[in-house]
Amino acid sequence: MSATRYRRFLKLCEEWPRYESKKGQDLGTFLRQRVAAAFREGENTQISDPEKCDQMYESLARINSNFYRQRFPRLRDTSFTGITVEECKVFLTDNTQCMDEEKKGLWKTLMKRFTSKSPEDSPEKAPEK
Repeated sequence: MSATRYRRFLKLCEEWPRYESKKGQDLGTFLRQRVAAAFREGENTQISDPEKCDQMYESLARINSNFYRQRFPRLRDTSFTGITVEECKVFLTDNTQCMDEEKKGLWKTLMKRFTSKSPEDSPEKAPEK
């Protein structure tokens, strides 16, 4: 029975979209990692709680099939800001890239601050007798 569950999760992982623009924040990549960790032995994996496993699969399958989007349709495809989904995606992608650059800048700044001490800045120790 765990072989069937494993195959169902693999099929779900194949169907789940992966976004290269969301490095470290992609739900598809996270899902693949969790499935790999949960089914380490592949089809031979023993599942401790099959009911919970089935419930998780059903929940993820509903999200992937846009069940809730179809059940509760939006009147408009905008948010409270008034921008469209596409504009929001562009903003978030650009914002993530800028944040990555700022983090690198901060890291470089800290590395410079702690590694480039001149000999005049550090007091010399007197040799011990």
